[in-house]
Amino acid sequence: MSLAIYRKYRPKKLENVLGQESIVQILKNAAKADRLAHAYLFFGPRGSGKTSTARLIAKIANCEKRQNDKKFQELGEPCNECRACLEIDAGRALDVVEIDAASNRGIDEIRDLKEGIKFSPTSLKYKVFIIDEVHQLTKEAFNALLKTLEEPPAHAIFILATTESEKMPATITSRTQRFHFKKLPRLVIVDKLKEIVKAEKIKADDEALELIASAAEGSFRDAESLIDQIASLSSESGENKERRIAVEDVERILGKVEFGRTAEFAGLLINKDLKAAIEYISKITESGYNIVSFNKDLIHYLRRVLTLRFNPDIEIEFGKELTDTEMKTNKAHAAAIDPQTAINLIKSLIRAYSEMRYSPFAIVPLEVAIIENLK
Repeated sequence: MSLAIYRKYRPKKLENVLGQESIVQILKNAAKADRLAHAYLFFGPRGSGKTSTARLIAKIANCEKRQNDKKFQELGEPCNECRACLEIDAGRALDVVEIDAASNRGIDEIRDLKEGIKFSPTSLKYKVFIIDEVHQLTKEAFNALLKTLEEPPAHAIFILATTESEKMPATITSRTQRFHFKKLPRLVIVDKLKEIVKAEKIKADDEALELIASAAEGSFRDAESLIDQIASLSSESGENKERRIAVEDVERILGKVEFGRTAEFAGLLINKDLKAAIEYISKITESGYNIVSFNKDLIHYLRRVLTLRFNPDIEIEFGKELTDTEMKTNKAHAAAIDPQTAINLIKSLIRAYSEMRYSPFAIVPLEVAIIENLK
């Protein structure tokens, strides 16, 4: 069985962690000084690198080359060659324990952890406990974990990861070093996907990769999984068994409309071409696209256009998410849009979106919103 892309291209070093430059720098400095903390809390959106970074800390703490070579230690990275690094990469290290709190959330599991932590590591220097989705632990489990975090043994490192930090008890978070993992910019995801498809010998349209990155909504793991799924459906030809990902493939699999179609429809709305707009919606629906997702993309598009109209300087921030061609289209629409019409339209589209999600006639709220604002 072939290895999934998101596992195959998991970061091997801290410098390979995408979009988290400040976190990487702090952890590398701590590693260089041999001052890793006994407890960390990583929080942020899914697929932003929390668990991958936790495994890297486990490798850094136990890397045999770092322990024996002070000059190498100054790099603040694992060697990825010693026995400890290879065992952790392969998931065979008995002293690196990963717990999914979503399915092991009770006090009994935490008590087992407390008992296990008392014993010295079997083969590595440190025992590392990675608790994913830690916010799902019960109150009793948190109370049991608290005592361990207050007085951890010298050979233990705890790394807690969560997508919902607001659900974490203050008594737990105050005993950890906290790191906020940011949602990854779309262009950062696109650049990395280009490297992956090149390494995998997959030919992919730039527009297809941009649509995949957009659908991932800041989660690099989701983007990698989509690449895997869509590439497996692409045709193979000749001896090279060439795989190709076209934007039409992505649209068909995701039911999501690429940027150009959204921009084209937004242009019809800005020009108040009601007849063409209604026809366009019908065409989108008949082609099998997800009309709810299309409305969501449209809201985001018009929001950017309206913001650019009132604050052109925000182009720098939007440039992290948009290509030069996309930015040019946004700016052209910003110059042409009527602000009050846009404000009313966005309000109507948001109301329509909430109705569309639960309606058996998803197209109707969208059509009504368009007609109300363009008639």
